[in-house]
Amino acid sequence: MKKDELMSAVAEKADISKKDVEKVMKAFTDVVTEEMKNGGKVQLVGFGSFEAAEREARQGRNPKTGETMMIAASRVPKFKAGKALKDAMNE
Repeated sequence: MKKDELMSAVAEKADISKKDVEKVMKAFTDVVTEEMKNGGKVQLVGFGSFEAAEREARQGRNPKTGETMMIAASRVPKFKAGKALKDAMNE
């Protein structure tokens, strides 16, 4: 499902305009992104939680040449599914 399809489905299910859904989705992603950038965590009980994880610097290989290279430390987004979402997947 692509973003446009998701917005259409949410608009239909919530009986609101697609334009309003687009505004809400944009605001949601902006707030979650900002919170994670600031080191916070966003929890949606039953659905899951979003947080930033730290990756340490490590050695890797260039797949084209096989040459060893250093991969810099970085912060990456992480999502952990909640119990209700996990249970729904296995019904």
